[in-house]
Amino acid sequence: MSGTGASFTDLRARALSGIAMAVVGIGAVWAGGIVFDLLVAVLVGLMVWELTRMLDADAGFGKAEAQGITAAVAILVFWLQLAGVFLLGAVVLSIALLAWRFPKDRGIAAAYLALILFAGLGLMGLRSDFGMVWVLWLVLLVIGSDVAGYFAGRIIGGPKLWPRVSPKKTWSGTVAGWGLAVVIALAFMGPLNAGAGLILASVLVAMAGQAGDIAESAIKRHAGVKDSSTLIPGHGGVLDRFDAMIAAALMVLILAALGLLG
Repeated sequence: MSGTGASFTDLRARALSGIAMAVVGIGAVWAGGIVFDLLVAVLVGLMVWELTRMLDADAGFGKAEAQGITAAVAILVFWLQLAGVFLLGAVVLSIALLAWRFPKDRGIAAAYLALILFAGLGLMGLRSDFGMVWVLWLVLLVIGSDVAGYFAGRIIGGPKLWPRVSPKKTWSGTVAGWGLAVVIALAFMGPLNAGAGLILASVLVAMAGQAGDIAESAIKRHAGVKDSSTLIPGHGGVLDRFDAMIAAALMVLILAALGLLG
């Protein structure tokens, strides 16, 4: 009985947390502007906080919090006040300074800090410059490829994608995620007034999301932790929920910079 009760308790917490995140996220995406930018900055700060706690487990009181607050404030101020090469330079300098504060694993920290901060810029830029429907396209790509991968992996099974790092992921699930990305691209070509190039962009974004999931799994294994934190009841940490999203957002930023979006 106790096992069943614990299971239902966890399911209830997971469902309530998921609903709360969905409501906040949808509201911020709809509102746009400073509301959306603030939410992204907060998420960036929380992810940097979690990364610091994982890779610098012996950090003194307040260090991880200071890293997270610094990242959140920096990304918001830089986005609102700078542009072009100045924005790029400020973010790169912030990444270097934040990574330097890690006593070890500075290369890993710098790479993942770059992913988090530039993904934050990608999300802000996508909502500001392209609009709400593009953000919806990105969110559906990340969620859709994950759901397709989950069910295809369990129904079809087959060879593992990278068993040492992510033992549950299969090639069948990975390919299913790409297939659903094509379907989503076809559905959004009209609303986004986009051409056939959206199909390739969607597959690349889905692939990036899958890679982001694997990258976070590798960092957790390296740090010897199961979840990035216990911040979200029933879900783990912010990185556990947004690992695929930040990698996908970075891919969107790259595609937009190359003129391959829109």
